Amino acid sequence: MKNLRNLGSQFSISLPPDEEGFIGRECPLAECEGYFKVQPGTGLKGEGLPCHCPYCGQGAGSDKFFTKAQVEYASSVVMREVTGALLKDLKTLEFNHRPRGAFGIGISMKVTGQPTAIRRYRESKLETEVVCDQCTLRYTIFGVFGFCPDCAVHNSLQILNKNLELVQKLLAIAETQEAQVAQHLIENALEDCVSAFDGFGRETCRVFAEKADISKKAAEIRFQNIAAARARVKEQFSVDFAATTAHEDWKHIMRAFQKRHLLAHKMGVVDDDYLSATGDSPSLLGRKVLIATAEVRELVARLQSLGAELFRLLETKQ
Repeated sequence: MKNLRNLGSQFSISLPPDEEGFIGRECPLAECEGYFKVQPGTGLKGEGLPCHCPYCGQGAGSDKFFTKAQVEYASSVVMREVTGALLKDLKTLEFNHRPRGAFGIGISMKVTGQPTAIRRYRESKLETEVVCDQCTLRYTIFGVFGFCPDCAVHNSLQILNKNLELVQKLLAIAETQEAQVAQHLIENALEDCVSAFDGFGRETCRVFAEKADISKKAAEIRFQNIAAARARVKEQFSVDFAATTAHEDWKHIMRAFQKRHLLAHKMGVVDDDYLSATGDSPSLLGRKVLIATAEVRELVARLQSLGAELFRLLETKQ
């Protein structure tokens, strides 16, 4: 069995990346098994670094994150090598004794067959590509939010800032349009601001919910009503993410969120609830709320600061 012995007891198998250079990974936890992809050569450098599931945060050696398809592929490569070597060895045992003697009896042995086929696979398409702003790992995930598979930093703040950058671009386009179109784009930009912060706030509270008094309640905090969210975060986490925000800046944020509520639910028409929440003049009742580009730009800057403070407080909370 010379060919079989020459294979040795270990195999080194390279996993083929997809057309964009990503290799699939799968969370080893049975209750998760989340699929994601990373691009080798990006991110942290060094030997024996752990991998982290972007969905549940589970950390383990990178050799624990092979996908089922990859394991099947590697097993089939090994089986092909083994069966191929075995067939070669058996071929050396072939013989053919021609019939002899009075009875004309002959005997022969011939080996036929093919090495076991390799089980090929393709990496799946995912929805969101992220370049971690902490370690520069390039990875893709389902959904939007997740932990970096290399440095384990959650990307909620990064996603917020990316979305707010898009708002700035939308405002820049608005400045090149006629008045009616420009106003529509500005209103969309305001709604995008609030939606981005709401998504960020929800995800951040969910990720750090185990630090709250009641995890379930913390994971359910919504941020479309920014004043109510501030109160609930303070109640569950005992931190005030707006404590360092100047009073006038907080009033601006509150007013902007209330204007977004009018756009979403009242066609932008001022009602009593808006006046009560903002303290604006009663003469505005029944009028369409006005939103200026500068107002939304200021909101973007303030939400960036507010988001950074919320993330810092919850991440560092003991």
